[in-house]
Amino acid sequence: MIQDIQKRFELPVLKGAGYSDSYAVFLRTIIHLRLFGIAFDQLKHLWKLEWAIMRLLHADSTGLPTWFLGSCTVTTQLSSRLLLSRFDIGVALPSGSIQLGLDFAPPTKTSDLFTSTEMGEDVLYTINLYLKEHALRAELPTVQSAIRHARLLTH
Repeated sequence: MIQDIQKRFELPVLKGAGYSDSYAVFLRTIIHLRLFGIAFDQLKHLWKLEWAIMRLLHADSTGLPTWFLGSCTVTTQLSSRLLLSRFDIGVALPSGSIQLGLDFAPPTKTSDLFTSTEMGEDVLYTINLYLKEHALRAELPTVQSAIRHARLLTH
C-alpha cells in the first residue's frame, strides 16, 4: 500500500532510514482518509491543488526532495493549513484572502523568463479551486474523533 501511495502521489522513494516523521505522517493521513472511503482520485486531485498552491507561494525554501511534507507533523492552527500537507498559508482557508508576493525560497541566480502570473497561474484562483473541490475539511473533526476513538480501542 505504501508503494502505491508513493507512486500515485509522485512521492520520492528514499533509501533506508531516510524517511522523516513528516513523510510518515503524510502517509498515515492518506491511509486514514482511504479507510474512511475517500477515493484515491479525490485525494490525488487535492494533493495536486495543494502542490500548486505551495509552488505558487514559493514554499520550497529547503531544497530537499521532500520539502512539501515539512509541515505534516504540525497539529496547531489547522484552520490556516492545507489538509494533506498542513502547509500554513497564513490565513483561515475560507477567507479567500492571502498575502500575495510571498517568496519563501532563497534567491537564485537563474530566474524564469516569465512570472507565474504572466503564465496565467493565480494562487487565489487555485485556492478557490481547492476549497470548492474538497469538502473533507468540514468532515475533519468527525474523522479525527473516529481516529482517536479507534486508538483507544486498539491500545
